[in-house]
Amino acid sequence: MSDPILIIDDDEGIRHALSLLLLEEGYTSLQASGPTEAKQLLKDHIISLVITDLNFTQDTTSAEEGLALIQQVRAEDEQLPIIAITGWGSIEIAVKAMQVGANDFVQKPWENERLINIIHTQLQLAKAKQRTQKLAIHNQLLQNELGFVSGLIAHSEQIKHVLTTLSQVAKSDVSVLLTGENGTGKSLFARYLHDLSNRKSEQLISINMGAVSESLFESEMFGHVKGAFTDAKSQRIGRFELADEGTLFLDEIANTPYSQQAKLLRVLEEKQFEKVGASKTQSVDVRLISATNADLNHAVATGLFRKDLLYRINTVQIHIPPLRERLADILPLAHYFLQRAVEKYAAQGRILTAQAQQALQQYHWPGNVRELGHIMERAHILAPTEHIDVEHLNLTPIQQVQATGSHAQTDNGPLLTLSEVEQQTLAQRLAHFDGDAVSAAQSLGLSRSTFYRRLNKAIK
Repeated sequence: MSDPILIIDDDEGIRHALSLLLLEEGYTSLQASGPTEAKQLLKDHIISLVITDLNFTQDTTSAEEGLALIQQVRAEDEQLPIIAITGWGSIEIAVKAMQVGANDFVQKPWENERLINIIHTQLQLAKAKQRTQKLAIHNQLLQNELGFVSGLIAHSEQIKHVLTTLSQVAKSDVSVLLTGENGTGKSLFARYLHDLSNRKSEQLISINMGAVSESLFESEMFGHVKGAFTDAKSQRIGRFELADEGTLFLDEIANTPYSQQAKLLRVLEEKQFEKVGASKTQSVDVRLISATNADLNHAVATGLFRKDLLYRINTVQIHIPPLRERLADILPLAHYFLQRAVEKYAAQGRILTAQAQQALQQYHWPGNVRELGHIMERAHILAPTEHIDVEHLNLTPIQQVQATGSHAQTDNGPLLTLSEVEQQTLAQRLAHFDGDAVSAAQSLGLSRSTFYRRLNKAIK
């Protein structure tokens, strides 16, 4: 059932007649006898449409009170459909009503069929506008995403097992937690899961929780109303509302500020939230997918993550293996990224020599698939001929990190630059902690965000 229609009229008989007409057509309604009561109902409830008289007890002919109410409602909500209805109608008043924000104008006594058609049309237009607004925001979010995107390459048994598991849980609405190191493609697998689900016709909304500051958390996740704070020039739709009836992907969920985790838990449990600056409660229906490269059990033990939130997000937990454990995928992925580079730069194709292929398979890949994508694009640009050899990959000895955390440079190897030393240290620590970037960062005395930034810089 849709949200109620608000009827505003000082005549109880009019309100009752409209309420019965709406009920016969399957609509619910709320009633207000004047502007003061109407404003309170608009503040406390989600309203789908307003039908308002223009003349109340203060003045029964000028329509000034009703026009002022329409203007105030429109200032608070740019999308809410408003139908003005009055027994003292004139072309001048109708024009004024439309100028201050009414979507249509009806004169009393009304024709039931015409009024219902107007109501239906305005509700459909409002839904279409909302869909357009959500789509525009979603497209902008996609344009701003900087993470790697590729096709699914699944030659290794490890990834085939992951895809099988994702297929098994896709049709349900259970929360899924994807774990794995940075760059393994967790966002790609989230997209794969969404595309197999019953929600595939709706949107997948992604957000990196590490990029959401504590001060903007509620506005980013739940939205805000116009005037909620100094810079709130207009109403904003939050990520939960954008993902309604679709899928919400919370990447790097371990980075959610602890002070905000209770608010996240509440909307996941109750499926309700309030925009910043609003008292009305909105309902939401989302399928949650989360991802992290951190050990959340360790984060719970150290007081950085709520245990009840962990239970809520990990109904099914799926580990995405690092690239070094997926040897069968390395060369197919390398060729895929080379082909992407050819298409991107409209250039001649490149061929990996046997030595280059061997080097790729022996490399430890601390940056995983994302790093492979960067390296293949760079090699495509730097190779002077159609053949890409080892030197074009730029896999220097200090990058040849083994799972034990050691590296290929010997005591007689070349002296390293400061940047190379940093690359080596980051890679060693990441390997030592089995890809747990949070633990690696703590061991170096770095914040998580600083570690991520330096790691991404090192593999570019």
